[in-house]
Amino acid sequence: MNTEKINFLQTYLSLYINHSEVLPEMQKPNSNIVVLDVRNAPAQIKQDQIKGSVAIPAKDLADHIDELYHEKTYVVYDWTAGTTLGKAALLVLLTNGFKAFELSCALDGWKGMHLPVESIA
Repeated sequence: MNTEKINFLQTYLSLYINHSEVLPEMQKPNSNIVVLDVRNAPAQIKQDQIKGSVAIPAKDLADHIDELYHEKTYVVYDWTAGTTLGKAALLVLLTNGFKAFELSCALDGWKGMHLPVESIA
């Protein structure tokens, strides 16, 4: 029984990437990481985003899949880690053969650690 639980947790955790891995890579010129803001809300509701992220709502991601590059690693985020938009976007990316992760801290955690954000409103 524990083996099944361990395997499940290993798989689950492999879907996430930590801010401490993402931020230094984002700051490099020609970074291999692209951070996607997949929140399904207009800019006036969102107000801010992770600095340098690209906004593609989860509901529209499949329609924009041809605009993405397979040699990049995509990191998606939603409002909080408990919401499902990041997971839905991650499923679209992985199903289409992209290397992708969900940001483990989501936007709430990112902002809570005072990491770089930018205004979009």
